[in-house]
Amino acid sequence: MMIKDFKSGKLTRALGFAVLLSASAFGQTPAVVPMKFDFGTGPVQKGYTKVLPTTAYSPTTGYGFWPNTTLTDGGDKKGKGMESDYIGSSKPFSFSVALPDGNYDVSITFGDKNGISSQIVRAECRRLLSENFETSQGQIVTKNFTVHMRGLNIGNDGKKVLINPREVGFFHWDNQLTFEFAGSNSKVCGLEIKPNTKATTVFLAGNSTVVDQDKEPWGAWGQMIPAFFAPGKVAVANYAESGETFLAFKKELRLEKIWSMAKPGDYLFMEFAHNDQKAGPYHLDPFTTYKATIKEWVEEARKRGLKPVIVTSMARRNFDADGKAKNSLGDYPEAARQAGKENNVPVIDLNAMSSTMDTAWGPVNSAKGFVDGTHANVYGAYELAKCIVEGIKQELPDLAKKLKPGLPTFDPSHPDPFNFVNWPMSNERSAKAPPGN
Repeated sequence: MMIKDFKSGKLTRALGFAVLLSASAFGQTPAVVPMKFDFGTGPVQKGYTKVLPTTAYSPTTGYGFWPNTTLTDGGDKKGKGMESDYIGSSKPFSFSVALPDGNYDVSITFGDKNGISSQIVRAECRRLLSENFETSQGQIVTKNFTVHMRGLNIGNDGKKVLINPREVGFFHWDNQLTFEFAGSNSKVCGLEIKPNTKATTVFLAGNSTVVDQDKEPWGAWGQMIPAFFAPGKVAVANYAESGETFLAFKKELRLEKIWSMAKPGDYLFMEFAHNDQKAGPYHLDPFTTYKATIKEWVEEARKRGLKPVIVTSMARRNFDADGKAKNSLGDYPEAARQAGKENNVPVIDLNAMSSTMDTAWGPVNSAKGFVDGTHANVYGAYELAKCIVEGIKQELPDLAKKLKPGLPTFDPSHPDPFNFVNWPMSNERSAKAPPGN
């Protein structure tokens, strides 16, 4: 399968937004049964739907590949069972399934009975599910994930999230769950999806430093954090968007969308300041309206049985004459800390941890963790996610129990080497900074 213009494929997909399955309200069992896909041209396993290299996504079928690369199939074409054959590529490729809003457990089988494979797994807009892994000669491996997906609709009364023009065509507002397989030798044998109505959902509200950045080389901690949670227990729902403020997020009904999806026991992480500090209609004063807005959101979350969490905003790449990280967020980090104490809300002090990390890197080496003065690259985003994990361990013991076991302690004063993250690049790339720089 070869269609060169991936972007035009996304635009076609954007124009075809539709709810293809009926149940869309979270909290109810979605109207789907386990969906099973057998990848490859060999005999299809009983109970599975055959997927060929030429199976392009269609609103009619509700599943298929997006036209972003050439796909090949291999393995034993006469063999039996899902594991006997595969579809793969040395370039990133994406597969989507139309689903109602909600959380889903996903099992994906990788490998080659006659060879090796190497891949990384991402969902929606480059949301990290699994770091790069390999299968040895003849090895077949199944990886399990829990993922969140949503569309624009809010409940059943016709309301929709008011996304901005740049979000049209994004993989995370389209009523489809999209998986990206990237690596030097990705080979996918099969995929199974089933609803998970019991997993804890961690909702993220924030700006470009949190959002699932859709294009290389940009990154944010919110798109890295899913890989740190144990499958089956937590789904990360990243509703952040570039350029957002507390007030704009609410006005655009993003917060209302969260309320419509959330259930008691879920979490609401809030990280705003970079844009709230700017003059204009959405400006908030740190010790008055900013703190008052945090209090408002905290009270609304608690009314619904959610657990609010304040995240102080990550530090920009800014240094003083001595090479130490310099605060460029004014009184906002301190105001967030005070709001936490005054409202008895856990605070993950990302501002302090990221400042420590920036100082450890220094003015020159810190450029290896950022694309510009505000936005991290993939490596920097991964290190910031590790800071968030440490905050969860320290401030949220119940949620910490749902992290993957054995995660080592991360010390921001000793960040990982710059070549630590193995991240095969996605197809979509841009030199243009996200809004909110």
